[in-house]
Parts: sequence; C-alpha cells; structure tokens
Amino acid sequence: MRDQDEALVVALQLRRQFRAQGIECGGAAHPVDGVGGEQGIAQCAAPRKDPGAREFGVEEPGSIEWVAADERAAMLEIRAGTGGDEAALFAADLFRMYQRYAESQGWRVELISTSSSESGGFKEAIASVEGKGVFAKLKFESGVHRVQRVPATEAQGRIHTSAATVAVLPEAEEVDVKIEDKDLRIDIYRSSGPGGQSVNTTDSAVRIVHIPTGLTVIQQDEKSQHKNKAKAMRVLRTRLYEAERDRLHQERAGARKSMVGSGDRSERIRTYNFPQGRVTDHRINLTLHRLPEILAGEMDELLGALIAQDEAERLASLDG
Repeated sequence: MRDQDEALVVALQLRRQFRAQGIECGGAAHPVDGVGGEQGIAQCAAPRKDPGAREFGVEEPGSIEWVAADERAAMLEIRAGTGGDEAALFAADLFRMYQRYAESQGWRVELISTSSSESGGFKEAIASVEGKGVFAKLKFESGVHRVQRVPATEAQGRIHTSAATVAVLPEAEEVDVKIEDKDLRIDIYRSSGPGGQSVNTTDSAVRIVHIPTGLTVIQQDEKSQHKNKAKAMRVLRTRLYEAERDRLHQERAGARKSMVGSGDRSERIRTYNFPQGRVTDHRINLTLHRLPEILAGEMDELLGALIAQDEAERLASLDG
C-alpha cells in the first residue's frame, strides 16, 4: 500500500508539472485512470506524432522536452520600434541592461549580430545568453518596452515616448530541428554598413531563406562567410523551434489564460519613465521607483515578481 501511495504522489506531481506547461497527458500520469507509476510516467514522456511540426522541421518532442525549455540557453533579440534615433538608443540601453544582469548571474553573453544606428544606438541586436536557468528567468521579457524621457536633442525639454521590442527564445540545438538543404535558399553578397557603404571587400554576408516557412535570416558581422553562415543557421534553427512552440501554445491557449506568459511580442508590457524614475510592468501592475538600478542590471525584484505571478496562476489553474 505504501508503494502505491508513493507512486500516486509521484504521478500526481508529474501531472501538475506537465499541466503547468500546458501539456495534457490524457490519463497516462493519473493512476486512477487505470495507468500509473512507471508505466504512466513513460507514456506521458513518450513523443507524440504531430504532423504540424513537420512544416517547421522540428523533431517531434515529448512532454519532458517542452518542460525542459526553462533550462535552455536563450536567444535575445532587441529591435528599435517607434521613435527613430531615440528608439535605437533605448534599444541599446535595454541590451546593456540585460548584459549587466547576465554578468551578475554568471551567464555568458555572445553577440550574434548588430545593426547600429547613426546615433550610436541599435536598430537590432541579437545575442545568445548561456547559463543556468537563463530562459526560466528571461522568458517573460518578450514584448514591447516603452520609454518616456527627454531626448538629448530636444531643445524644448519635452518628453518623448519611444519603444523597442524584445524577444527571448529558448535556443534550439541541432537535434531539435532538422533542416534539409532542399528547404533552404542561401544568398552570398558583400556586407554593408550604415548608409549602405560597403564594409568588406569580399562576399561574406549571408542571407538564408527557409522556403517552407518564409523565415529569413541575414548575417554579416563576421569577415568569414562560413562563420556568418554558421551564426545564421543558429538563429534560423532557434526561430523555427520557437515557431513550433508558439503553434503548440496557441493550440493549448484555451486551457489557461495568463497575464504574464502570453508571449505576444506586440503587447506593451513595460514602461520606463525617466522623469519619475520609475519602471512599471503593466501585466502585474507593479511599479518600482528604481529605474537607474534596473537599467544597471538589478532586475531580480522585477523578474521575481513576474515568476511568482506566473506560478500563482499555474497553481490556480490546477486547483480549478
């Protein structure tokens, strides 16, 4: 009887973990449905055939694979939005914020590519962040970040509003996504810098188009064509992996409505107000009057509140 009770506890814990990720195992992890213990756990963890995954080249993952996404490295993508040069400067501020936070966590940041503006900001910056629990801590950063401040070029002292978009994707490995050569169109050309001037005397820039999905990745930061191709494939693999995760998330969206974890990158999630020295996260109505510290990478309080809110929602959905 004791062994059965322990098996029941283990199975129910697994059921909660899988449900917390939006994954339904049918009755596999539920002993009262007739299958429990090791057999139920094995069935729940087994890969399931999913024809929709084929379009993205994603290997058909089991439940454990999706649960383990939190432990993955992350691809951080920041793009300037509305606001011109001021938006590009803000995008650079955000990149430095995440870079400093990563340093405080002992994570490794590898810059994949950047597109600089004439003002010294970033039109786009893509980096890989590696370390323990990277995606688990940064996954709620995806969305539109808005800044309110007086630009250095503003003579009248008026406050301007600009925005930048952040995307945090769990980084895919080669075993996660199978990309066939016939599904790719690869173009090689000469690198160019701001204003269109050539920055390289060799054809080293790479553009890769994934034909089935239309996803396009351009890489030109390296002087080596082979290095640029390797980085572009790394970004493409991660975006294909995330596209499949998004598809599965949409299929399961009706099961749990989340304030924190919607992952909609068009959603305004946070405002950085310089005159008031505050940062407001609109998803959980949290305002912290610590803007300089947060931009310096002191993000634990902010990220911790988001994680706590998400965990509370997941527990409430289990109780419901």
